[in-house]
Amino acid sequence: MHSILVGHPALTIRTVQRQLAALLPQARPAGLGESTLEVAGQGMDAPRLISATVLEGGALRAHRVFGAPATQFRAFLDGTQRSQVASYIGHVPIVLGHAAAVVRERRNRRMHTWDAPVVESRVYCPRAVVGGTVWRSLQAEYGALLVDTSDGDAELTSHPFSLRDAAVHRAQAHREALEQQLAERWCRRERDPLFIDGGISGNEAVAVSSCTVGVVKSHLTLYVEGDGLRVVAELAQGHRSSVFRITSRKRTTVASWYLRLRDPAGHDPMWGLVRVEVAHPAPDAADRIGERADEVSRWILAEVAPLALPDARWDKMVYGVRDCEEFLRAIQ
Repeated sequence: MHSILVGHPALTIRTVQRQLAALLPQARPAGLGESTLEVAGQGMDAPRLISATVLEGGALRAHRVFGAPATQFRAFLDGTQRSQVASYIGHVPIVLGHAAAVVRERRNRRMHTWDAPVVESRVYCPRAVVGGTVWRSLQAEYGALLVDTSDGDAELTSHPFSLRDAAVHRAQAHREALEQQLAERWCRRERDPLFIDGGISGNEAVAVSSCTVGVVKSHLTLYVEGDGLRVVAELAQGHRSSVFRITSRKRTTVASWYLRLRDPAGHDPMWGLVRVEVAHPAPDAADRIGERADEVSRWILAEVAPLALPDARWDKMVYGVRDCEEFLRAIQ
């Protein structure tokens, strides 16, 4: 499913640059060889430690995952985003963003696309900064594909990097929305376990489903403090932390734990470490959350082979997720 308006050409950097040059003589094209904004802006968010309520026992501790790994995931879901400055109006970047998501289903040890992938493009621009005349010209050209990055952002400044980051955050939100759309569709139609690359708390229907498992690779935010941080940093391969609760005003409450996929010897403390999210247990199932964590951990540990090489994140990435990314790269 491609979200391109009827009669509107596929949006590429060259296409958008030509359109902007025709629309706005003052538009200055960006270099075609520039990196995507996702690469250029890596590490822009500050690391955080957040305390969380432990659901399993008292203090957070390490648990060995007993039992043989078990292949139970029927499918994998992942999304990608790619945003790049097309042109500048003065100091203001006009950004072209692409977002996509797919579910890849495992059948007879081969990967197939479940349902249909979703691929959408958007043009990002801060209306409050470029002014009404430029905005109306862009709106006439791009219509529903144009996104105002200044809408609802009271903290946005006119600094070019701030404007660029605002576009990246909107592209990220777009990708997450596509992922949630597919995950919700799976939950309506299927019952088998779905491995989701990333968290599940952003969509209530997905977050409360028994068939979804979110696996988070990024650890800029760690849900531990004090001795709990040491426990997580020192987790051995095949061990997990106690289960804890993650709550947020804007997201659905979920149960979560850390799991070490690979031997971290000789690497940094976050190497081979993922954080797992599943539906928060009902009150009558709270005493069985440890069993649930062990069960799901065995499913995830079964996916550590084959390796997701040559991806640089192979220590945390499973092959099914890499297959999703390779598929999306091929169709865009």
